[in-house]
Amino acid sequence: MIGRIVEVADDRRHLFLSRGFMVVQDTEGERKELGQVPLDDIAAVIANAHGLSYTNNLLVALAERGAPFVLCAANHNAVGMLLPVDGNYHQAKRFDAQIEAGKPLMKRLWAEVVRAKLTQQAAALEAAGSPNAPLNVLVSKVRSGDPENLEAQGARRYWGLLFGDSFRRDQNAGGLNAMLNYGYTVLRAAMARAVVAAGLHPTLGLHHSNESNAMRLVDDLMEPFRPVIDLKVWQLQRKNEMDLTPDTKRALVRTLYDDMQTDAGVTPVLVCAQKLATSLAQVYLGERDKLDLPLPGLPLALANTLNDE
Repeated sequence: MIGRIVEVADDRRHLFLSRGFMVVQDTEGERKELGQVPLDDIAAVIANAHGLSYTNNLLVALAERGAPFVLCAANHNAVGMLLPVDGNYHQAKRFDAQIEAGKPLMKRLWAEVVRAKLTQQAAALEAAGSPNAPLNVLVSKVRSGDPENLEAQGARRYWGLLFGDSFRRDQNAGGLNAMLNYGYTVLRAAMARAVVAAGLHPTLGLHHSNESNAMRLVDDLMEPFRPVIDLKVWQLQRKNEMDLTPDTKRALVRTLYDDMQTDAGVTPVLVCAQKLATSLAQVYLGERDKLDLPLPGLPLALANTLNDE
């Protein structure tokens, strides 16, 4: 089962545990119950409001099930995340292998991730009817560790090609930037769950090195999936959806349940994230040589929607 990503975006809400359900209650007036979700169905909870309260036993129950509880800032970026201490019964063995991984291996794996990201960005540009040659050219040039920082070079070209020369990626801006922030927050929560479930430590990254970032590996592994969010935002823009609203939030979340092409057939984006994290653990343990990355191309539902427009 993939699980549901649940966002609580309204103020004056209280979350608590009752008989295996997360219950949402209004904190004003008659304190009516507004809804409940089975805990076993939850993949992550996104706390995206400022007037929330929640019980400790709910947070414990979510952690026991490996479901991240994500705290969002006003710009809809994740600023905190509650994750379980124990994520996999092989966790200690995998932590040891992760710590002992040598620099050459880390650099080779990062190059795989960068190539996959550039390839998916090129696919997004192709779907948007924009030139994708500048990104495709970079793919073959990526070397171990990406010393030329072709990932950043690709990003500078990519944003202008996708959203126009006037667009600037600004995490503190509204509009399209706010939608991108929200989509990445949901994606980050899903990848964090996948990393912990694979028995890996989310701080021990391949490339990201910010000392204040406790999610460096999560941010590394989510890179190839970012274009899925980017293209959905581009599609929403074409429909004159320019702001983050309940409808655009739902559209962004649904994207993670769309199928992508893999070597084993079509698989939802969320499952692709799980397979990637698991494959990294297997590489560290010497059980395989390469990461299990999605094949070039868009989620099928998103591609079909674009074809119908």
